[in-house]
Amino acid sequence: MTAASTQRRVSLTERTPSSDAHAIIAGLTPPPQFANATFESYRPDPDFASQAEAVTILTEFADSFGIQRGGGLFGRKKKAPVGQPGIYLDGGFGVGKTHLLASLWHRAPGPRKYFGTFIEYTSLVGALGYQQAVQALTGATLICIDEFELDDPGDTMLMTRLLGELVASGTRIAATSNTPPGALGEGRFAAADFLREIQAMSAHFRTLRIDGTDYRRRAVTGSCIVTSGAEYSAALTAGLADNAEVSDDTFDALLAHLQTVHPSRYAGLIEGISRLGLRDVHELTDQTRALQIVAFIDRVYDAQVPIVATGIALDQIFGDGMLEGGYRKKYQRAISRMIALTHAAGVQR
Repeated sequence: MTAASTQRRVSLTERTPSSDAHAIIAGLTPPPQFANATFESYRPDPDFASQAEAVTILTEFADSFGIQRGGGLFGRKKKAPVGQPGIYLDGGFGVGKTHLLASLWHRAPGPRKYFGTFIEYTSLVGALGYQQAVQALTGATLICIDEFELDDPGDTMLMTRLLGELVASGTRIAATSNTPPGALGEGRFAAADFLREIQAMSAHFRTLRIDGTDYRRRAVTGSCIVTSGAEYSAALTAGLADNAEVSDDTFDALLAHLQTVHPSRYAGLIEGISRLGLRDVHELTDQTRALQIVAFIDRVYDAQVPIVATGIALDQIFGDGMLEGGYRKKYQRAISRMIALTHAAGVQR
């Protein structure tokens, strides 16, 4: 019996993860790859001064938490929060925004602080209802929101209202996105009547621009690795420990299954998976499916699960002018992450 035969193969299409509000709240922490992120472990690119400046500003922001209290003769005063109650990290993909956001979360005082993607917070509201979600988050010292990219007016107004209530209760906010807060929705929607909501939300934040090039592309050049059909089976399990679990699905089967699972549960699809296999990858022309793949790849990247794929290169899947449309930054981020994940599998053409 070969070593490869000791790995377990599963199909993601047979998984139907579920989560309740308590599980969502318990999971509002940085993803595993940033479990130990610190400002000291962030490596600013010397060619872009804004990266080092961001570390300084965010460190000051984290250290300014607290309330001003009179201390009497022997009392001590805690530093009062200064400036705006939130910081918005604006910049392209791959400049380390999530690392910085996680570092802020780790450094900020607790015990109640939360870190999650935009979709996780909207899912929490969906699971609990708005008022109960506000109650669940009220009292947190810090709420970190990663990938703050709004795709519909309803979510925009929901998050504007939620953040407004939390800020009023004393919670501080930090968020990342590839688009400045005043520009969310530009190039995506024609609904001008909700721009006022976006602008009101923007007023909560100090915008911190972080320039730079994609660190993943600095470390890995080229495009996604494509595995031949003959090499696929061996590549999927090569080098893995005995009893490691790998997934094996066709691209179309995964696409169909993602339509039946809420994006907030995509992380559950890949829980325990050591390597993800996709067969017969092809170009996408349906934007809804393309955005579902983007959300899925975000969770795969968070979990750092390498990908082995056959068919066309994964960085070529966004067709029909998608890379020139309003969601181009999402697609470009996904491409960057898929290149890194296919190289992480260690498979050569």
